[in-house]
Amino acid sequence: MTALPTPADLAGLEVGYDVPALPGMDEAEIQTPCLVLDLDALERNIRKMGDYARAHGMLHRVHGKMHKSVDVAKLQQRLGGAVGVCCQKVSEAEAFVRGGIDDVLISNQVRDPGKIDRLARLPRSGARILVCVDDVTNVAELSQAAVRHGTQLECLIEVDCGAGRCGVTGADAVLAIARAIDAAPGLVFTGLQAYQGAMQHLEAYEARREKLDAAVAIVKEAVTALESAGLAPELVTGGGTGSYRFESASGVYNELQCGSYAFMDADYGRILDEHGVRIDRSEWENALFILTSIMSHVKPDVAVCDAGLKAQSVDSGLPVIHGRDDVTYVKCSDEHGVIADPQGLLKVNDKLRLVPGHCDPTCNVHDWYVGVRNGKVEALWPVSARGKAY
Repeated sequence: MTALPTPADLAGLEVGYDVPALPGMDEAEIQTPCLVLDLDALERNIRKMGDYARAHGMLHRVHGKMHKSVDVAKLQQRLGGAVGVCCQKVSEAEAFVRGGIDDVLISNQVRDPGKIDRLARLPRSGARILVCVDDVTNVAELSQAAVRHGTQLECLIEVDCGAGRCGVTGADAVLAIARAIDAAPGLVFTGLQAYQGAMQHLEAYEARREKLDAAVAIVKEAVTALESAGLAPELVTGGGTGSYRFESASGVYNELQCGSYAFMDADYGRILDEHGVRIDRSEWENALFILTSIMSHVKPDVAVCDAGLKAQSVDSGLPVIHGRDDVTYVKCSDEHGVIADPQGLLKVNDKLRLVPGHCDPTCNVHDWYVGVRNGKVEALWPVSARGKAY
């Protein structure tokens, strides 16, 4: 199965109503605002992370919540050697499994009885399904559902390694849950989920290292306790675009969960590498853009574009206009983006590429990715799991 539209699927779609573009069109003909992928940059990012993971003996499980796209996930498997995807919700996982991804971790807790039931049915498709647990009560809930459906769920214990969100603290709590999983029918204890999300966007490299050093100490304590009890973890998984080098060097993690590296956004781009250089200049390329058009320029020093709040998330800041320092995106409302144009350089219908402040929630408000190469539309990919938040 694949989510990639066939020519027959696209034949009845109308540009400007159903889709922003069709393969073969010139980039100048794309309807805005929409998400555009620079396919060359995307492929370079994916290959680079894949090469890094292999060189450091790490598995890489990409974050599906970032792009919500079966097609991008498959590209990450094909070009980067990704073993599977992380999802945050059961419905999101279902979208990837139905699209043909056969190794899915719900890197979150599932507690609602209806969601647990759907989760326990997923392995019937032939997919490997893993889920996070941070409460021994949840072990019994998952076990009952797996037995009811005759399936097997693999469980990772989520460790709070500094984010202060979900996850247990202390090796004793980890060991108690691991023993419960190991004894529960229909469940397999597979390892630890240890993602330190709170430090991913700290600007300074050393500040991120300090937070991850503390996380590694917590994880090592848990691993030692598990090994002493004969429950050595198969997987210790975590790591993000802001920290993957630290997990790789830890000697305890063996799987990365990087997501934003593939697209990059303005907020991640601001963090610095070990040499004090922004990572969107030293490590990763901007591959995701909101393509927008100038719709008004009645004021000589202000242009208005068609990408406002409904085309993006600004929780991590306003977008940055790619490749230009002579114009600046300064504010937005529902349908409008205001651009400072002090020299009056922009004209009505000019198109600009915006680098979104935060790629994940921005992608979730669009239906399609328009893949562009050499000025031509090469691919049209649905945002497969858009809105799958339950």
